[in-house]
Amino acid sequence: MADITDIKSIVYTEKSLGLQEEGYIVIQTSDKVTKNQLKAILKEYFGITPLKINSLRMKGKRKRFRGVEGKRPSYKKFYVKLPEGAKIESLAV
Repeated sequence: MADITDIKSIVYTEKSLGLQEEGYIVIQTSDKVTKNQLKAILKEYFGITPLKINSLRMKGKRKRFRGVEGKRPSYKKFYVKLPEGAKIESLAV
């Protein structure tokens, strides 16, 4: 079962801020979280039942720094449609 610590952050980019005006928020989580688990987390901790949830998996990129090759971590990104008037103020994780 997933809990609130699996949510890494709320994404604030130009695209996500534009979607916030339409009632969507973008949440970055660990790889193992599913749509149903995220729905349960939002209901339990924030008291919000989302109308719609879309997800996508972001694979980590391979990067090189000063000749040393490394890999950025993979994560999942969720687009969550909130009910009218619902807000998540801050995520203190």
